[in-house]
This record gives sequence, C-alpha cells and structure tokens, in this order.
Amino acid sequence: MSDLLSLIRPEIRELSAYHVADAAGLVKLDAMENPYEWDMSLRNAWLEHLKSVNLNRYPHPHAPAVKAGLREVMDIPPGMEIMLGNGSDEILQILLMALARPGATVLAVEPCFVMYRFVARFAGMEYVGVPLNDDFSLHTEAVLAAIAVHRPAVIFLAEPNNPTGNKYDPQAVRAIIEASPGFVVLDEAYLPFTDGDAMPLLQVYPNVLVMRTLSKVGLAGLRLGFLVGRPDVLGELEKIRLPYNINILSQASAEFALAHYAVFQEQATRIRAERSRLFEGLSRLPGWSIFPSEANFILARTPGGQAKAIFAALKAKGILIKILDGAHPLLGDCLRFTVGLPEENDAVLKILQELS
Repeated sequence: MSDLLSLIRPEIRELSAYHVADAAGLVKLDAMENPYEWDMSLRNAWLEHLKSVNLNRYPHPHAPAVKAGLREVMDIPPGMEIMLGNGSDEILQILLMALARPGATVLAVEPCFVMYRFVARFAGMEYVGVPLNDDFSLHTEAVLAAIAVHRPAVIFLAEPNNPTGNKYDPQAVRAIIEASPGFVVLDEAYLPFTDGDAMPLLQVYPNVLVMRTLSKVGLAGLRLGFLVGRPDVLGELEKIRLPYNINILSQASAEFALAHYAVFQEQATRIRAERSRLFEGLSRLPGWSIFPSEANFILARTPGGQAKAIFAALKAKGILIKILDGAHPLLGDCLRFTVGLPEENDAVLKILQELS
C-alpha cells in the first residue's frame, strides 16, 4: 500500500482534508447559511416545477435558463459571459487548473476564505498570503510590493471578506487591479448583505473576473456558483469545465428560485436587521471587541484566552459557531457568529451574557 500511496503527489499527501463540523442536533450558526426555510406555498410550487424534470436524461450542458435568470436578477453587464460551477469551490478549481504552470503564483490577502490556499496547493501552484492590517483593512503597500515580487497569475479579493466581514477601500482595490499582471477575482459571495457591487469594473478592466454564489442568499444546498467575465476568457475556462457539472435537479431548482428571487432578497433584508441587533448585543459584552460586518456573520474577539472555552460552552448548550482562534495570527481569541433566526440570536446572547 505504501508503494501505491507514493504515487500520489507529495503536496497532496501533506494536506489535511477540509473539515466540516458535525452539526447534528445543534443550532447551526457556523457556516453562513440563510436560516429561513421556504414556506409551504413556495415549497409546493417548487415541487410542482420539479415534476417536469426527466431524470433519465442528462441536464443541459450550459444551463441556459439558469444563466438567463442570473442575468435578470444579478445585473450582468451586456457582453459578459457566465460560467456555472458546482459551488464557488469548483469555479476556483477550474480557474486554477487553467492557470497552473511551473512557478505560477496565487496571491490573496489574509485572513481570507481558506479555499484560495487549499485549491492553489492541490493545483500545484505557489501561494502567497499578504496579511491585512490589524483592523482588517488592506495593507495596500504590502500587496503592491508582493505583486511586484511574485507577479501572480491571479489575485483573490473577497468583498465582503470572510471571515472578517468588511469591504475594502475602492481606491485600494483599483490600485491592486491596475498593478496586477494577471487576473483579479472579486469574490462577492456575501453580496446580498451589502450595498454596491463589482460588476461595473468588468467593463473597465479586462483582467477582472467576478465570482458569486447562490449559497449565502438561501440556496446553499444547490451548490451553484458562477463566474462572470469576458467571453474570450471564459471560453478558455469552459474547456476545463466538465460536461453536465450542474445536475438537472439543481438547474430546475435554480431556475425556479431565480424566478422567485424577491423572496430571498426580503430574507436578506431581515438578516441585515438581525445582524445589527446581534452586533449591538455582542458589543455590550464586557471585554469583547466586535468588528463591523457587511456579511451575514459577525467576527468577535473575546477577552484574552477565552475563545475556546466560550465556543465549548455554546456547543454544550446546543449552539455551534465557528472558532477561529489559531487559524491566523490576526484572529487570536476570535469567534465567528452566523446571523441566525431572531430566537437563535437571542439564545446566543443570553448564554454569552450568563458567561460574562
């Protein structure tokens, strides 16, 4: 068996598999999901829509109805193309497979979405992480210096950023785009919970790509991500995308959901309101530092050395959040709270107040 395992690339064997916490029986506030379920009338209409699906047939290879729905609700600029992926993770994999060559580098600012580093490693690319400032703003000079040294094939900037929840100074973002010799992917996974978007930059900068997902707005189970960019660029990436990567049930469900997108926009508005209320409640905890967020989660720093104990105490009470202490030097003593239902947020605050 050791001889067989030796055939696997060393950098793959050195990796640890992406860990998903077991949330069975717990209030799940660790993965930035929309907590609102569909009402029965919408659910029944969706099931009726699925009756037209023929599971004995392959799905459409390009999902034109889904793309049309995305153009309608996402204001895709004219002349730009869309590539669909099985979640944003597959979009990352396709893009980095296309760019991987000896010496090619991926650059991101950290802390950030861990899959940038993870996918870069298994694509065989070099990865450079440039630390953010202590307040999680862009250290623009450091990023520009890293670009000059490493000449990255692609730079990832998440707006808002995960796990910090903030957006970056627009002028700094433009400076990075203009300095980049390669692509700049603006990851807008949390766009439903903030204002403004990066789509206008597509028509200004030919090296910009915009990545989005339907997961955070309320369709995490579909695993549908997409990339928007110039047709010549996406045409090359389509050569790597495996046929039928978006299954027929996901296509039908996404088509239906996009036709009812106002429901999810209304839920996002409610989540924003709950985010403000949760932020205010967390801010009253003595010794805590709470970071402003434009996503559907809040990053909080506990009093020194207490993050692990508070995480464990919440879990013992049936609530699962995300512990980030130890994940990056800038995240010491940090916890991340997904914004849940009002009663779930109340339960979190009550327990934390009792612990304080």
